[in-house]
Amino acid sequence: MSFGRGVDSKWCALMMCALWAIPARAEDPKPTPENTIHVEIAEPVKPQTFPRPLKFFLVDVVDRSGSAQPMLVFKPRGGIFLDHTPSEITRTGLEACLKSADMLAKDRDSADFLLTVYLFNFGLSESSGMDFFGKVEFAVMLRNPKTKKSQQITASGTSIAGVAVRKKNIQKNVQEDIEHAFGDALRNLLRGVKLRDAVATLDATAETPGAPAQPASPTAAEKPPQTN
Repeated sequence: MSFGRGVDSKWCALMMCALWAIPARAEDPKPTPENTIHVEIAEPVKPQTFPRPLKFFLVDVVDRSGSAQPMLVFKPRGGIFLDHTPSEITRTGLEACLKSADMLAKDRDSADFLLTVYLFNFGLSESSGMDFFGKVEFAVMLRNPKTKKSQQITASGTSIAGVAVRKKNIQKNVQEDIEHAFGDALRNLLRGVKLRDAVATLDATAETPGAPAQPASPTAAEKPPQTN
């Protein structure tokens, strides 16, 4: 009898574990056409101008967020997913901005500078539950392919939107919030002081190395007296 009660207790424990596991799996959201949003910048950010025309080539966008589901930006109520990865969205947006100012190189061989983006955050950050906080954060490695020198700069963007009740309104707020944060981050990168200073430091092509210095023309006071 004692053995039977022990077996019954084990079976009860296993059944309870199984019942707890079922809701846990059911709560894990999956992407569907109804809970997927499309994020893009409404209008390309025009980059700042530089002392000479420059071309940039985007080598790669690397996701360093460490997220197992980078396309899941909101988990409650069935979840909200991006229709493209954050890396793809970042590449498309940044290239569109460079192209709008004719600063996008057709390939790396024709570029004055190479860009590699490391993406740390793309979506929502933690909030108090009353608002959505959009956040996009990345670092960019700027490299001069001629001198092989490089410099890293950072950029980030934030936005806030109120929490909605209806699912469609929640998706709309989340989408607009991320788009505003994304546009803010691109603006901080392309129009910021960090990029201007990095370009000024790395751009050595304006000077021709090894060119002989031209002697200065003597002033009237320095000219030798004429002899009769």
